[in-house]
Amino acid sequence: MDQEVQQLVEHGMTVSLTYSPLDIPSIISTVKSSKAGAIVLFAGTTRDNFAGKPVQQLEYSSYPPLALRTMLSIAQSVKTKHELTAISMIHRLGVVPIGEESILIAVSSPHRQAAWEGGEEALELCKEKVEVWKLEEFGGEEGGVWRANRDGAAGVPVNQKAGEERG
Repeated sequence: MDQEVQQLVEHGMTVSLTYSPLDIPSIISTVKSSKAGAIVLFAGTTRDNFAGKPVQQLEYSSYPPLALRTMLSIAQSVKTKHELTAISMIHRLGVVPIGEESILIAVSSPHRQAAWEGGEEALELCKEKVEVWKLEEFGGEEGGVWRANRDGAAGVPVNQKAGEERG
C-alpha cells in the first residue's frame, strides 16, 4: 500500500514517515552541503532473527502527528549539540520485509567526529522517544510480539491475528 510521505522540514532538518521502501540516495541528498566535509548514514534493516527465533517480518505503526513532532525535536537538539550542517531522519511504517530498511538517519557536518556522534545520538534518541511500535512476526504457533521500538524492550505476545477465531 503506497501512501504519501508525511514530513516536517525546518532549517536543515527533515523528518519523515512513509509506507514506501526507503531511498538511501534521496536522504543523502537532503543533507549534502558545500559546508559539510562529512556525511554519515545509518540504515537500520530487518534481520531474520531475534533472540534466537526466526523473524518473518516486522510491522511498524505510529501516531504520525506526534511521532513527527518528536522526531523534529530530536533533530533540533542533536543538530544544535553537535553543530551539524543538516540532519534527516525517515522511518518506514507498515510491513518491512527481511533485508529492507526500516529507518534511515543521515547527518552532515564540517568534520567527521561530529557527524558520527550526532548520527548515533539521533538513532538512540529515536529508539528511546519516538512514538513508533513494532510487531515482530515469528510465524508458526508463536505468532508475534508487539514492542516499543527499543533495543531489548519486552514485548506483548500476539497469539492470533486480528479477525481470526481461536479453534
